[in-house]
Amino acid sequence: MKLSLDLEYSTPPEWANQVLEDFDSFLQDHADCERKASSMAMSFVAKCPDKVEIIPELIDTALEELEHFQAVYQLMEKRGVRLPDRMPKDTYIDRLIKLCRSSVQERLMDRMLLASIIECRGAERFRLVAEAAQDAEIKQFYKRLWTSEAKHGHIFVKFALNYWPEEEVYERLEYLNREEGKICESTPWRAALH
Repeated sequence: MKLSLDLEYSTPPEWANQVLEDFDSFLQDHADCERKASSMAMSFVAKCPDKVEIIPELIDTALEELEHFQAVYQLMEKRGVRLPDRMPKDTYIDRLIKLCRSSVQERLMDRMLLASIIECRGAERFRLVAEAAQDAEIKQFYKRLWTSEAKHGHIFVKFALNYWPEEEVYERLEYLNREEGKICESTPWRAALH
């Protein structure tokens, strides 16, 4: 069942061409994003030990993101690409976090809903990479990932619906989705997921 919203902003297919021109840098960024996604799922477990209904699925999500990190790292190893000493700041994520409200419960809802949007954006962009790639291995690799990330977009909305009224969740999700679209539209392209 689809719980996430369609993204407000559609990334132009030309974005993927830029990514493929500097694919090694994209892989480094992608690996970093998967590592952060795993950490984010576990941070929800740490911050919400009382929310026992969602902890098992959060752990599964963290493990799946860690498996994605491992798969990206293995692809990097095959291509002779190393993890960088330091990753540049992700201004997309920073700008999204600034949209979060400050009270504990509102911030928790916002973080869950932003996680959904971020996963949907990742799925959209992985699909674009899969469609643009000429290399069969890369095409297949990103096709697999896009279906997994799309599923995660639904999971985080489902989590929020456990604790807040549906109308409140979707009203906030629509707002955050609109704002995310504006952020994407105004963010210069680079060989990175965001």
